[in-house]
Amino acid sequence: MPVSIHPTAIVAEGAHLGDDVAVGPYSIVGPHVEIGAKTEVGPHVVIDGHTTIGRRCRLVGQSSIGTAPQDLKYAGGPTRLEIGDDNVIREFVTVNRATEHGGGVTRVGHRCMLMSYAHVAHDCTLGDNVVMANAATLAGHVTIEDWAIVGGLVAIHQFVRVGESVILGGGAMVTLDVPSYCMAAGDRAALHGLNLTGLRRRGFSEETIKALRGAYRVLFQRGLKLKDALERLRGEYAGIEEVTRLVRFIEGSQRGICR
Repeated sequence: MPVSIHPTAIVAEGAHLGDDVAVGPYSIVGPHVEIGAKTEVGPHVVIDGHTTIGRRCRLVGQSSIGTAPQDLKYAGGPTRLEIGDDNVIREFVTVNRATEHGGGVTRVGHRCMLMSYAHVAHDCTLGDNVVMANAATLAGHVTIEDWAIVGGLVAIHQFVRVGESVILGGGAMVTLDVPSYCMAAGDRAALHGLNLTGLRRRGFSEETIKALRGAYRVLFQRGLKLKDALERLRGEYAGIEEVTRLVRFIEGSQRGICR
C-alpha cells in the first residue's frame, strides 16, 4: 500500500516508512526514524532521533516523540526510543529518547494509550496495555508494568516501579514502588487495597483473587516485618503464580514500597 505524506509535512531523507503509513499536515519526521505499516501520524507531530514506532499506531496530533532527553547530563549520543504496535498517542504527549548513562533505550510496549499531555521521560519502560491518563507525568528511569493505569495528573518520581495491574488514583504523588495488583492514591501515595475491578476485567479467577487478598492481608494488615511476611507468603501460597510475582516485585524493590 502507498505511503501518504501531506504536502506540508517534512520527511527527512533516510526515514523509513512502512506500507500504508500516513503523515499529516505540518508534521516532521527525522532521518533516523522508522515507522511501521498502517501507522497514522496526525498534524503537527514531531518524531525525531533514533526512534522506532510499530505497526497500526495512531498519533493524533501535536505530540513530540523521540526528542532529546530533558537531562543536563545528556551529551548528544545516539540513544533510542522504541514504541511497539497498536498504541494510541493523543494530543501534546511527549516521549523522550534515553540517555547514555541510563541504558540507552526508552521503551513503550504494545496496545498502550497515552492521553493528552502525558509525559514519558528518558530511560522509562512501559509494558503492554498501559494507560496514562491526561497530564500523567513520569520522571526518568520509571518502570510501568503490564496493564497498569496511571491516573490523570499523577506524578511519579525517578526510578520508581509500578507493578502489574496497578491503578493510581488521579493526582497521586508517587515516590515509592507500588506493588503489583494494588490501588494507590494520595500525596505521598499510599495503598488502598487491591485493584479488584481491574483484576476481574482481566479475567482473574475468584480463587486467584482470594489468594491475592490473603497475601495483601499478610503483607500490610497483620503488623509483620516485611521479611517475615514474604517468607510466610512463600509457604502459604506456594504454586500460585500471581502471589509469586507479587513477592518477586517486592523483593526487587530498591526504593522501598508503598504501605
